[in-house]
Amino acid sequence: MELLTGRATIVDLDDFVARLGAIGDEHGATVQAFDPRYVVDREHLARATDLADRAIGRGEAIADDRSMEILCYAAGTRQIREALTIGVSRGESVPILVLIDGGDESGARESVEPLLDETGEASGVSVGDYDEGTVRAFFDIGDAELNATDAGIPDLVRERVALLVVER
Repeated sequence: MELLTGRATIVDLDDFVARLGAIGDEHGATVQAFDPRYVVDREHLARATDLADRAIGRGEAIADDRSMEILCYAAGTRQIREALTIGVSRGESVPILVLIDGGDESGARESVEPLLDETGEASGVSVGDYDEGTVRAFFDIGDAELNATDAGIPDLVRERVALLVVER
């Protein structure tokens, strides 16, 4: 699994997502874009990817597409429309986190990079620089829950991802 951080100017969201899908198809990889404000750490996406693959392997997938399945698990929801919240959105210099998994990951990365205005540290975007308020609101993590455990927000988000398996 590779993660690519950066910023992109997304004028047409459907076109941008289609281009990522075509890159994935060309390289035999899954390419999914996330709004980094919702991604608490690398393990968040690694766990979502593993669980999505397990669901697909068991014939219990939520979505028809592996990239969408990963998005649903990362969002901790079976509702595709709700999961899209943590994906990218239209706009100028939108922060973006791209997951590339399977197939020719380095080739897919090279093909995705030109779609971004800036990549890596130069973009000011990094994995784990989530927005606490945004994450707490999306994953419904309240003060009572935080006060009742020694776990931090990343632990609780990863728990939401894992719990999606039992929410059938």
